[in-house]
Amino acid sequence: MKHCFLVLALLVLPAAAQEQKQHFTINVGTPEGQLLQAIGTEPDDDKKALLCVDFLDKYPKHEGAGWVTAQLQAVYVKEKDFDKAIEAGEKALVNDPNNLDVAYYGVKAAEGKEDPALVKTWATRTFALAHKEMATFKAPADEDEKLHQQYVKDVNNYAGYAVYATALKIRDPKEIADLGATLEQQDIKSQYMPQLSGTYLNALSQSGQAGKMCPTAEKLAAANSKDGEALLAAASCSLQRQKFEAASAHATRAIEAINARSKPEGVSDADWASKRAAQLGRANYVAGVAYGAQSRFGPADKALRVALPSLKGDSASTAVALFYLGLSNYNLGKAIGDKSRIREGLHYFEQCAEISSSVQAQANNNIRIIKGELGVK
Repeated sequence: MKHCFLVLALLVLPAAAQEQKQHFTINVGTPEGQLLQAIGTEPDDDKKALLCVDFLDKYPKHEGAGWVTAQLQAVYVKEKDFDKAIEAGEKALVNDPNNLDVAYYGVKAAEGKEDPALVKTWATRTFALAHKEMATFKAPADEDEKLHQQYVKDVNNYAGYAVYATALKIRDPKEIADLGATLEQQDIKSQYMPQLSGTYLNALSQSGQAGKMCPTAEKLAAANSKDGEALLAAASCSLQRQKFEAASAHATRAIEAINARSKPEGVSDADWASKRAAQLGRANYVAGVAYGAQSRFGPADKALRVALPSLKGDSASTAVALFYLGLSNYNLGKAIGDKSRIREGLHYFEQCAEISSSVQAQANNNIRIIKGELGVK
């Protein structure tokens, strides 16, 4: 009897390769043991594949069948024969439904086929198996167990990456929303959820599921304090519902998250700077309006001054921002008897009144009142 460690390499993006070790007792005195040994030592992929197929035909119920299938799938994925990799994986899971290696290579094959439905299916299987194993984790007793636990975590992370990467490649809002919901439901705390959340939330709106957008944004924001796009969406939703305290709180956290986020790979400096400026402008706008509605005029003035330059081209938001800048500066000036600050508020109201908007009439009314107080025409 010979005890062997069979090593299966796992490439997890963007982390370095990890290794997962499976423990087998191989009886080299038996035909199946000799075949397993041959598979483990065969360097040629085509020959390895033939050996794997031979083993699975002869010994489909053997304890090593799952490992052999993963070896076979790895060859198929490398050779871009994704249909065979999927077929082998489906057969393997019938006999060994808890085989995480097989599930992982199923994800790889589904990615290769660029099939969103298959990616969802195999990623969901992989999440379920990884979570089942992670639920049993205890403090590693030795290095082998430490490596195994890291392997399981990396497989789980890769499933999240596959869902995220696939969603970014497709254009159908329904398919994007479906993949976003998959990652939300299976692993809401995935490191890839904040990178997908903005695209996911937009896809919900574009695919006729606008009613899900606000509850989803709030759920994502609660799950991850670094998800700037979810926080910004939750802030906007709260502002629309006139939940001003929640809006200002979400917007403040969104600003912190957006400022802390580093530029994603593959995005140019110019595009990232533009997107970041737009998000910060919107977050400061929501915060400023919410603060103004709460009569927190100091914070409102500060946030809206930051937001105003980013609102060019959006007359409705510009008008509201100018209105609350007028209200804030007028009240701040009144509080300390600073007529120059009151005049600044008047100036903002005058700019607001030049724009046709929901606050135009109130701005004109405020102009008359302030001019009367200042004794000017």
